[in-house]
Amino acid sequence: MSEITFADLGLADPLLRAVADTGYTTPTPIQAQAIPQVLQGGDLLAAAQTGTGKTAGFTLPLLQLLMTQPSRQAGRPRALVLTPTRELAAQVEESVREYGKYLNLRSMVMFGGVGINPQISALRKPVDILVATPGRLLDHVSQRTLDLSGVEILVLDEADRMLDMGFIHDIRKVLALLPAKRQNLLFSATFSDEIKALADKLLDQPKLVEVARRNTTNELVQQKVHLVDRDRKTDLLIHLVREHNWFQVLVFTRTKHGANRLAEKLEKSGIPAAAIHGNKSQNARTRALADFKDNTLQVLVATDIAARGLDIDQLPHVVNFELPNVPEDYVHRIGRTGRAGCTGEAISLVCVDEFSFLRDIEKLTRQSIERFTVPGFEADLSVKPEPIPMGGNSGRGRGQGQGQGRRQGQPGKPRHEQQAKPTGHGHRQPQGQGQQARQGEARKPQSGQPRQGQSQGQPARQPSANPGQGNRGRQQPRQQSAALFSPPKR
Repeated sequence: MSEITFADLGLADPLLRAVADTGYTTPTPIQAQAIPQVLQGGDLLAAAQTGTGKTAGFTLPLLQLLMTQPSRQAGRPRALVLTPTRELAAQVEESVREYGKYLNLRSMVMFGGVGINPQISALRKPVDILVATPGRLLDHVSQRTLDLSGVEILVLDEADRMLDMGFIHDIRKVLALLPAKRQNLLFSATFSDEIKALADKLLDQPKLVEVARRNTTNELVQQKVHLVDRDRKTDLLIHLVREHNWFQVLVFTRTKHGANRLAEKLEKSGIPAAAIHGNKSQNARTRALADFKDNTLQVLVATDIAARGLDIDQLPHVVNFELPNVPEDYVHRIGRTGRAGCTGEAISLVCVDEFSFLRDIEKLTRQSIERFTVPGFEADLSVKPEPIPMGGNSGRGRGQGQGQGRRQGQPGKPRHEQQAKPTGHGHRQPQGQGQQARQGEARKPQSGQPRQGQSQGQPARQPSANPGQGNRGRQQPRQQSAALFSPPKR
């Protein structure tokens, strides 16, 4: 049986030419299934592993549906794409321009952190496709510079992330401004129960496309856990980068301050590095990302702001300097490598404080991650775990729309209804917001003294299966640690 081609999907010739210019010859599974469904005009709920081409899965049919009648009204887009982060918004709009370069359609992107006046000027011209973050979009609506009454197609990209970041209130406000009759597309790397609940209210008899089991990791990504003491993580990272001559290493930390500190330490050790997070200006974030893509920067240190949407060609290495407290974020972090059929490596530096996070990740992904100890950086597993201070996305209310308002100290209010911030608010900053106020919510790691179940330079013992995690707070700490690192009983 011959492979399916983009021409087989019913795409118009100008789009096929643009796709050919990119070098792609065959569609990915999500593209092969989603494109024909979107072209039929119905609502769609689609999910696939990150890095499998979801963006082209909706931009290509979107362009085809709009190509026959370009917009002639200023500031009145015909299609709206909502994304959770600035970086993702910029990349989606770049894809729209790339695939639509042979069409007479206009697109623009809007997000916070940059001046609003250039965006207002752009809206004085006809716009066919608008890619935006919710906060800045509602700013324009409040200033009457944007008219959403002509939207024919709505796309929610990374919809579960928008719920995680407290965007549900903003999404509801945007929906109230749109025509009742429209086509709705929800694209995401994962399907949470909250997303399915949103889909039930938003979509009309949608088609479902799911090309992989929920919350699975890419098989092309080799995953490892290096056990290390909490105060040796930086030294181990420097050792790994130098020993293996790594370039283009994307490193994730839990907080903005942690990202800044780590980038500074790497720089002092002679490794070119920069941090990217919500407190950085948009110009600084754009510059750091550009330097990282062209190999000027050896290491980019990021908070979870970069876990979604960063598309870096053939990124070889992702390092979890700190495990995320939300296990789904692990899937999105390591999904930055192993994209478009390439292989990748994801390494997590794990200390005794993070054992409960590691268990949650393995339970979510339904796989055990191989443990290693690097000679000279052996972990003392008898050390008592310490509580982990959480960043702003700890304990976030998935799908409840309250997380962001609570982090800002104003329960239930979306940010655009709060006091204006000088950096704008097109992007909800998931890390570090209201950190002191949330210390009491920090999840305390289990105390105890795990057994040492591995030898130097050899893979550590695999954790024994323990599906009954529901009351683990009542279990004996020593039993938990032993279950994680002791050899299975024969």
